[in-house]
Order: sequence, then C-alpha cells, then structure tokens
Amino acid sequence: MQLTDTHCHLYWDKFDTDRAEVIQRALASGLTHILVPGTTLKTSRDAIHLAEQYEQIYAAVGFHPTDLDEWNTDAINNLRGLAQSADKIVAIGEVGLDHYWVKEEAKRAHQREVLKEQLALAAEVNKPVIIHMREEGDAWFGSASEQLLEILSEWHAELKSQNHPLAERPGVLHSFNGTLEIAQKAIAMKFLIGVTGPVTYKNADQKRSIIYQLPITSLLIETDSPFLAPVPHRGQRNEPAFVVEIADKIAVLKSRKLEEVAAVTTENAARLFLW
Repeated sequence: MQLTDTHCHLYWDKFDTDRAEVIQRALASGLTHILVPGTTLKTSRDAIHLAEQYEQIYAAVGFHPTDLDEWNTDAINNLRGLAQSADKIVAIGEVGLDHYWVKEEAKRAHQREVLKEQLALAAEVNKPVIIHMREEGDAWFGSASEQLLEILSEWHAELKSQNHPLAERPGVLHSFNGTLEIAQKAIAMKFLIGVTGPVTYKNADQKRSIIYQLPITSLLIETDSPFLAPVPHRGQRNEPAFVVEIADKIAVLKSRKLEEVAAVTTENAARLFLW
C-alpha cells in the first residue's frame, strides 16, 4: 500500500529531537511522498533542505497569511529564487487568508494583496498553490471564504484565458474547513480538497458529511504535522505515519477499501504536483 502526506511541517521544533526517526517511521508505514510547505523564507529554505536530504520529501515555498511581518519589497523576488532553485520544489505555499488570528481589516487587506502576488508567482513558475483558509471563530463560512473564493475565481479565470497549464491543476485547499458549497465551487475550478485529522474526531459529523459528498478523485490526505493528530493519536504530536488513519476514515465514509483510498489519493497528489 502506497500513501502520500501532502502537508506536514517537518522542520518544526517539535521534531528536533527525533526528526530522522519520524521520517523513517513514515517510510516504513508506506509513505512514498511527503510534501513540506514553508510559511516564511526561513521555513521554506528548511523545507528545501529536507527535500535535498530525502528522496521521498518534496518542498513548497511561500508566506503563510499569519507570517507576513517579514514580507517586504524583496520577498517576492526571494520566493521566486527559491521556487526556481530545485526540481523538488513542487508548489507555492502555504499561502492564503486567515481571519481566525488576524482581526484588523488593514492586516486582512494586506493578506489579500500578498496572496494575489503569490498567486501571480505560482502562474509565473507554473507551480500549483497550497491554500490556507481559516475563518474568524473557526466558522464554516464567513468573510475569509467569500474573499478567498473571489480571488481564486479571478486567478483561475485568467489562467483559463491564457490556456495556462495550471488551469487544470491550480492547487489544493489545505485542511479544508468550509461548507460543501465552497468545496464544490473550488472543485469546479479543478482545486483539490485537503483532508486532515479532524475528520476522525467524534464531533466532526458535519465535516464527514461534506467529505462523503465529494468525489474521491478530488481529495488529498494531509497530516499538517505536528498539528491536528487524528484519532487514536489525538492530543499527541502528529507525524506523517498517522496519515493512514485519515485514509482509513475516508475509506469507511466512502465504503471503499483502505488500499483503494491510499492509491487514489496518491494518484491525485501525483497529478497535482507532477512528481
């Protein structure tokens, strides 16, 4: 059985004492590809360093919407240089909008402008985007969803008008926590939907209902390590090997075999990231 974790932050300090062992456990569990997205210039470089060390690890580079203190006039040029520095950099991310931690409208407006700049960079370097979206109060729908969908719709329409290859593989809505309607609109634009550990939580019936109604060919499985550990590891540090619990829950929801879910989501990732 082959598995893929399309989102984990292995450079996080929670892995400093046993990072090599964590990676070996992931490989022993059947993971063939692990994608490590950056959130700043430093962590983007850290992700690239890990990708250079391990055949199965790939990197994405970008500025997270809650990490824009270091964004300046040189930031986009620095990102461009990183994005073009190695074949194993397969995406721009983690980028997006966050209204959970960021309350001030001026800072939210800054998030939108930075996102647009990074989307333009993604088109320039022909790499899909890894999109973060979090609403104020962790609501299912709100201003972040509305604004993100508007920005992505404009970007995707421009890609289509240019016959840009990214129009067919624009990216993924990471750790999706929105409504069925938002997911369906994203899928109509060829985006994939990232499924993380909360789909296994006892109180996640609404999330499971949404995943049940989405086509398996539009799903990716992600751990978001070291965060969001799935049941039965909830409350622990998350790690890529735990991605099997997410795949297993999707298999139950879809009445499929675990091996089939693993194979389809692994193929979905390959189709998006071209690895």
